[in-house]
Amino acid sequence: MSGKAKEELVIAGAGRGTPDALSELIAATRRQPPKTEFGGPVLERRSISEQVANRILSMIKSGNLKSGDRLPTEAQLGIAFGISRPPLREALKALTLMGVLESRQGGRYTVTDLSPSRLVAPFNVMLSIGDYDVHEHFEARAVVDLELVRLATLRATPEQRQRILKHAVDGRAFHHDPVAFRLIDIEFHQSLNDAARNRLLSALAQGLYDVGLDARRVASAVPGVIEKSVAQHIVVAEAVMAGDVEAAVEGYRRHLEHVRDTTIQSMATDRPVS
Repeated sequence: MSGKAKEELVIAGAGRGTPDALSELIAATRRQPPKTEFGGPVLERRSISEQVANRILSMIKSGNLKSGDRLPTEAQLGIAFGISRPPLREALKALTLMGVLESRQGGRYTVTDLSPSRLVAPFNVMLSIGDYDVHEHFEARAVVDLELVRLATLRATPEQRQRILKHAVDGRAFHHDPVAFRLIDIEFHQSLNDAARNRLLSALAQGLYDVGLDARRVASAVPGVIEKSVAQHIVVAEAVMAGDVEAAVEGYRRHLEHVRDTTIQSMATDRPVS
């Protein structure tokens, strides 16, 4: 079948998909050096599925594909890319795991809303099921969280600063109630993230916060741990209230070191996780 006939076949069968986007797929494929292994203009054999995924991602970035768009069928995509089903399905699966595509009834793939929380979901799963390295975890938290604290100190509105301080001070009521403290702790950290006004960093921070929670549940039950955390929260909150970036970041750094050290201690005790 000639290239022109292929193009006509694909566009005619696109249905409610995105013919313009599919035409762009075909045009992009034709711009690649021709290969003979698949009998037509195809992608290079090396990392075929990766190249397909990158091509689709590029189309999303350029606006040729947008949230809610349905991709053509696998058969149509195979014609457009000039590849067989296995590498195509591998690429579609990878994009689904990344949160970029979702499979709908009927086997058609749709571009997701691309929200930060959706895009970091696979990242959260990966960290949760992998071998937990406490040092690696808190090294990552330091990179993300400290930047959020810096941004929050610079960008927070007066109302947000008051909310951060309130969550910090309210923690004093829960020195002997680990469950209640964990709830107010989440609110304190989220109020900092919200004030930073960077949704992607906030989503990353939330994912990192959720890692290793079992160990931190044990740590929060150790006498004195909550009191120290609350005091450190207040130091950070007061620095944010004052707009003192250096003090806020340094205070939060010390808090992360405290959480890291108590997490390590709780893991070393081999106590059952509640």
